[in-house]
Order: sequence, then structure tokens, then C-alpha cells
Amino acid sequence: MDFGLKGKSVFVAAASKGLGKASALEFSREGAIVTIASRSLDELEKAAAEIRQETGNPVHVAAMDVNSLADIDAALAVAVNAGNGLDVLVTNAGGPAPGNFDNFDDAAWQKAFESNLLSVIRLIRGALPHMRDKGAGRIVNLTSSSIRQPISGLILSNTFRAGVYSLTKSLAIELAPQGILVNTVAPGRIATDRVAQLDENKAKNTGKSVEQIQAESIAQIPAGRYGIPSEFGKAVAFLGSFANGYITGQALLVDGGMVKAL
Repeated sequence: MDFGLKGKSVFVAAASKGLGKASALEFSREGAIVTIASRSLDELEKAAAEIRQETGNPVHVAAMDVNSLADIDAALAVAVNAGNGLDVLVTNAGGPAPGNFDNFDDAAWQKAFESNLLSVIRLIRGALPHMRDKGAGRIVNLTSSSIRQPISGLILSNTFRAGVYSLTKSLAIELAPQGILVNTVAPGRIATDRVAQLDENKAKNTGKSVEQIQAESIAQIPAGRYGIPSEFGKAVAFLGSFANGYITGQALLVDGGMVKAL
């Protein structure tokens, strides 16, 4: 299938590793001009070199703290200049600290809001003028399976990821007449550093081994395993592509059947 991404300008946030990097790789495989952003320029350069080596296509980098509006604007400008505009935006941010309601004060809630919801708003606000200039665009917001089924011990993530999904639905209605489609892709248990850290944290809190925690998680996944990042990245690349012409306002769970909610 031709995804219609050759020569398109694609910006992927939090893409030096994990699901952001996996998504950027798939866009590059489709011939897009990809710009990746995260806080660590060294990690970005390393990721960009790996993607270039695998795909042979240009990958640009932009250091960006998602909590900084100035950083967001500067990073988007890199993508616009590299790709003669902006066609596709993938929003993403590292997950907030694990914990329950009583663990967090106002500062923690404010930090999670800024990192995991306000950053999405700012990225989209910055991208829209360029998509409107082109008369089309694709936005994919990376969230979590908690948008369908809350995850114990992740109250900050549960709250603000759900907010991103509500934003997705609202924007899909507003932007579809302008040729801009907005969707969210939600991972289940994908084998990333973030999931490994959550498994380690749960093991410490329960007195179990990491292997026991992983086995318990896998027992809840009909596919019988954790997903791999490339499986997630392919889903993002399709929804963020111009092969997708009629899907908007949707949440696609890449979870091996883990979430049982309708």
C-alpha cells in the first residue's frame, strides 16, 4: 500500500526512543522528511543516525522540552524549514510518575498537566497554520490504553491521557472540513523502557519479581505477549498517512486484545 507520505513533512515529539522513535522510523520508511524532537540532543542525534542508516532518508533533529512553549515553537520551525511546511504531527510525551491520588500535591498535578495535555495543545496550535496553508494534514496523538480502561497506580496518566482523547474527538469535528484528520493511538503493554520501569516499580511495591509481574500482565493479554514498538509504529504511520482519508476522531488501541471495554 502506498501511504502517500513520500516527501511529506512529518514531526514526531518525544522520539529519541520508545514509541516515538518507532513511529518516526515507520514514517521514514515511507519516504517522509522526518523531524524528531526530545530533550536530549545527544539521544536525538543517535536515534536520527539509526533511522537514516535503516531507511536512507533524511531525518532532522530539534531539542525540545515539551514544557517550554519557546522550545515547541522552535522545534516545529525546524520541521517546517526542513520539509517546506508541515503535513503530519505526532504528539507524544513521557508518562508522568506512577502513584495513587494521595501521593500527589498540586505541583505534581500541574507538572503532569503541562507535560501530558498542555504540550499536546501547544504542538497542535503551532502545527495548524502550516496544515491549513496546505489544505490538509494529519495529527496523531499518542496516549495510553487507560483512555478506555484506567490503569491502577497511574492516576496522573489516566487523567491527562483521557483529556488528550477528548481533545482528539473535539478537534476531529472542528478540523475535518479543513482536510485535517485527528486520531489517537493508544499502546497497551509494549516492550519499551517506560513499560519496563513500570514493571520494576510494581515489583518493588508488591514484593514480587519483575518476571512475576510480567507473567501476570501477559496472562491478561489474549495475544500472549508484550507488543513490539514496530507494531505500534506501523499503526501510527497509517493513521498519520494520506492513505487514511476518512478516519478521524478515533482511538486505536494497539494492545493485543488486553482492554476488554467496548
